[in-house]
Amino acid sequence: MSTKELKRWVVMRRIRDRTLSRREAAGLLGLSYRQVKRVFQRFRTRGQKGLIHGNVGQRSNRAHTPAVRAQAVALITAHFSGPARGRGQRFGPTLAAEHLAEEFGVVIPVPTLRRWMLAAQLWSRLRKSKRVHRRRARRAHFGELVQMDGSFHAWLEDRGPVECLLTMIDDATGETLGHFTGEETTWGAAEVLQAWIAKYGVPQALYVDAKSVFVRPATCNELAAGIAPVTQFGRMCAKLGIRLIVAKTPEAKGRVERVHGTNQDRLVKKLRRAGIGTYAAANQYLAATYWTAHRARFAVAPLEPADFHLPLDPRLNLAHVFCLETPRVVGNDWVVRYDNRALQIVPTARAKRHTHPKARILVRETPTGELLLVARTPEGTDQILEWQPVTPTTHRPNYQASPPPVPAQTPVAPAGFTRSGQPLSARQMAVRARWSRAVTQHVARKAARTVASTTDTG
Repeated sequence: MSTKELKRWVVMRRIRDRTLSRREAAGLLGLSYRQVKRVFQRFRTRGQKGLIHGNVGQRSNRAHTPAVRAQAVALITAHFSGPARGRGQRFGPTLAAEHLAEEFGVVIPVPTLRRWMLAAQLWSRLRKSKRVHRRRARRAHFGELVQMDGSFHAWLEDRGPVECLLTMIDDATGETLGHFTGEETTWGAAEVLQAWIAKYGVPQALYVDAKSVFVRPATCNELAAGIAPVTQFGRMCAKLGIRLIVAKTPEAKGRVERVHGTNQDRLVKKLRRAGIGTYAAANQYLAATYWTAHRARFAVAPLEPADFHLPLDPRLNLAHVFCLETPRVVGNDWVVRYDNRALQIVPTARAKRHTHPKARILVRETPTGELLLVARTPEGTDQILEWQPVTPTTHRPNYQASPPPVPAQTPVAPAGFTRSGQPLSARQMAVRARWSRAVTQHVARKAARTVASTTDTG
C-alpha cells in the first residue's frame, strides 16, 4: 500500500468505528463528501483491497512489448556496442537512443533504454569521484563571453593520427563552432576565430587558458620598460576589439571543457559511423552536419535577447589582422632582414616620404606566406612599401678552403735514449740521475716547510 492508501485505510476504520464522520473525513482526506461515501462503500465490501488502485500490478498502456525490447537490444548489440568494451567503443543510452530513432526509426525513451542496456550488460554505471566546484552562472547575452580551447584526441581512432579539435562555445547559449587544426597554433586559433566572426560577428571577450598561443612571459626589455607582453593572437584580438581573459584553472572555463568530453564520446562514434578517415573530410562533416545537430541538442536560449556581437569594422583589412607582425629596422642600404631573408625596399618617392634608414617598420606574414612591409605614419595609418628580394652573392663553384696546417710534434725521447735514438753514456746517465735526485730533494723540503708553517699557525 502507498502512503495515500494507508492514510485512507486508517480514516475508513475510524468511520466504521463511528469515531469520525464522513464530512470530517472528507476534509481530512481532501475529497468530496460523495467520494468519501464511495471509498467507504468499497472498504466495507472488499476490505483493505478496496482501497488499492485497480491498475496496481497491471501492465502499463505505454509499456513496450517484448518484441520491441528484443529488437532494440539486438540493434544495439550489432551496431552500437563496438568491437571492444570501453567508453570510446560502446554507445551510451542517450546516444544509442538518438541513433536508433535516426537510423532505424525505433523510438525508445532514454530511461527505458538505459534499463534494458544495463540488464543486457551493454552498459554499466560509472561512478567517478569528482571535485565539487561552485557553479558559475551563465552570461546573460549572446556574444558577451566566448570560451576557446583545444582538445587532443584520437578522433579517427586507428584511421588517423591524434589531432587537436579547437572549439569555441558561447557562455550564454552554448552555440559551438570548431575545426581540426592539427596542433594548437596561432594560425589554427586565428582560423577558428575568423570562422566565428564570419558566422556570428565579433564577440566582446574571449576566455582562454594560459598556453603560449595566448600568453607569454615578458622579456627583459619589456620588464625594464614596463610593457605588457602580447602574443600574435593577442595582437589580433586587440585589433578586433576583443578582450582576452586568461583562465587560471581548467574549471574556470568549464563549458568548453564539458564540450570536449561530449565530443570525445559522441563525435568519435559519429565519425566512425560515417566512415570518415581523413581530417579534411572530418572538417567538412563538422561544418555541414555535426555542429548543426549539436546546437539543436544542447544550445539554450540566452537570458536576455540582445546580441552583444559587433559587426566587423569595414575599415579593417583582415589580411592585416590575421597575420604575423614583427618589427624590423631598415638598414643603411634600404634592406630589411626577416626570417633569414633580405628584403630590398624599392626607394620610391612614397617610401622615402614614410621611412628612412634606421627607421622601424613592420613585417607582416599572411597565412599564405605573403610578406608585407608596412610603415606607420604619425597619423596612425599604414603605408605598404614595395620590396624585392635581394639576389644572393655568387661564390666560386670549385673553390675549396685549404686544410689548416698540422702543427709539428716534438719527438719525445724514451728513457735511457737520446732524441736521435742513441743510448745514453755513463756520464749522461749520472747527470740525469743527479738532476732527478735534486728535484726529489727540493720537493721534499718544500713539503716539510708547508707542514711546519701550518703547525705554527695552529
